[in-house]
Amino acid sequence: MDQGTPVKFLVVDDVAENLLALEALLAREGLEIHKARSGPEALELLLVHDFALALLDVQMPDMDGYELAELMRGTTRTRRVPILFLTAVATDERRRFRGYAAGAVDYMFKPIDPEMLKAKTAVFFELERQRLELAHQRDELEVNAGALADALGRLQAHGDNSPLATIELDSDLRLVAWSGAAERMFGWRQGEAVGRRLDELGMVADAELDDFIAHLTGLLQGQQARGVHLARNRRTDGSVIDCEWYISALFDQQGRPVSLQAQALDVTERRRAQEVQQLLVGELNHRVKNTLASVQAIASQTLRHAVSPEAFQDAFTGRIQVLARAHSLLSNETWQGAMLADLVQDQLGMGTIDEDRLQVSGPAVRLPAQLALSLALMLHEFITNANKYGALSTTEGRVSLTWSVEGDQLRLQWLETGGRPVKATTRRGFGTRLIEQSTRSAGGEARLSYRADGICWDLVVALPQDENVEPPSSLGALEAVGRAGGVAKASGASNLAGRRLLVVEDEALVALELSALLEQAGVEVIGPASNVREALEFVDRGGFEGVLLDANLGGQPVDEVAAALTRRNIAFVFVSGYGGENLPPGFAHIPHVSKPFKADEVLAAAASLMRETASVHLLPTRSRTPR
Repeated sequence: MDQGTPVKFLVVDDVAENLLALEALLAREGLEIHKARSGPEALELLLVHDFALALLDVQMPDMDGYELAELMRGTTRTRRVPILFLTAVATDERRRFRGYAAGAVDYMFKPIDPEMLKAKTAVFFELERQRLELAHQRDELEVNAGALADALGRLQAHGDNSPLATIELDSDLRLVAWSGAAERMFGWRQGEAVGRRLDELGMVADAELDDFIAHLTGLLQGQQARGVHLARNRRTDGSVIDCEWYISALFDQQGRPVSLQAQALDVTERRRAQEVQQLLVGELNHRVKNTLASVQAIASQTLRHAVSPEAFQDAFTGRIQVLARAHSLLSNETWQGAMLADLVQDQLGMGTIDEDRLQVSGPAVRLPAQLALSLALMLHEFITNANKYGALSTTEGRVSLTWSVEGDQLRLQWLETGGRPVKATTRRGFGTRLIEQSTRSAGGEARLSYRADGICWDLVVALPQDENVEPPSSLGALEAVGRAGGVAKASGASNLAGRRLLVVEDEALVALELSALLEQAGVEVIGPASNVREALEFVDRGGFEGVLLDANLGGQPVDEVAAALTRRNIAFVFVSGYGGENLPPGFAHIPHVSKPFKADEVLAAAASLMRETASVHLLPTRSRTPR
């Protein structure tokens, strides 16, 4: 019961002392007594309060108790209020009948017996308390029912908006519930799906239906309480989607199956992404292994044909450089291919050939990745041999590189003129074998011819038909490209003697190689520093003129080191395997030597640092600049 709602009695008597006496007799916890000294006053109270009992004096001036009772029975609000008449005079049968007809439940005669009055009124007090308790419980039930309805409504709305399609099946695998999400996912409306068996609806691909039904049957047989099943499902428009089904079984107290609830998640895009990822991982694995195999072959063949360790080092380093730069070109294009003109321009950028002695022309051709790698190595071999033995070994020699596209074939000619007289030879070096084998692998052939003043290579390779070929244009005016990041080739390393450079490199072998190269040029090497903390300590101590800085030290970027060097106006160059887009933000203007590097690249970078330093500024030992 609501303890804050009291039971109310109305006591009506024209004698004030009687009202006080009745109030004293009836007083109890939870009872609220309202008093009136006349009929009209009582009617006003009846319009405001709900009374459990009205005690009416029969003999009152103006309006006696019978008249008040008749008015109460004539009003809807007060019609059901029990009436107990109190009278000091005996009544005949006619008057008693009139009282009962007016709604009296009993008569009591004055003087009032206190115990009898308490006993009779206690019945109405308890009845009202029970009524109030029931009303309170009814109100609570209505509130709870409303809250439950709201919760179920929200649950239904969230279920309909969820990416999970919620479906319920009975023990005969007949659909009994079909959410709004299921309508969106599969296309069937609720009215079309509910009542039909799952295998009749046609939403499971025929090839997987038996396995799916067997999985559901196993759950109903209690083989497991829940399970996950991957199935290909049909939609009403005929399309097929991949779904993960999360299914649970419900059993009654006797262990008999009641229903299955399934939640289906459309994983079509995720599965396609996984397939693409697996494809990419496989392709990456393939390319890495091919690259390692190529490096192994280059090392083996170069060593086999080298006449001295020095010759091996020069040839092997040059070929690895070409392979690395070709990989960078392809990476920039997400391995979708590379332009032939870019391969030529990359050779010019390496400084292996003077652009004034090379005439280039041909249409813009995009090469597939593998062919781009092969042609990059072939171009390197052409230029290397021309520099050693061919037209570029003389001051008058020239080279012409032309190509054309005929159908699905690329025809390329390397023609040397103005060089020394050449004679055919039976010796076939690594370069010749590489060119011939690469063209055969590309579905073509290579033909070498000897002319009076130079050799001529004619190559034919197959091109995929969907490659983009633009109209011919002269490439004779290709702009020479300098070293990556703007590092110019040094005319010599004589200006490095006696200079002091800090090496920051976390790979021990690379650090040793850099140090050895610099020391051979007369540089006093500081360090090397192998992590950010050590690098900052060296910068803090000072005593050097420039820095060769790796862009990543043990997985930690060197932004803080680069910033500290900039604050102290110390010139530095990045030596890193990262591309320019992966260098620390804000330092894109800093020169960059790519790994793997050549000795002259490192020395050129060091020389450019010294040129940037107009005069030697050695930082005082242990100098500190606020950070």
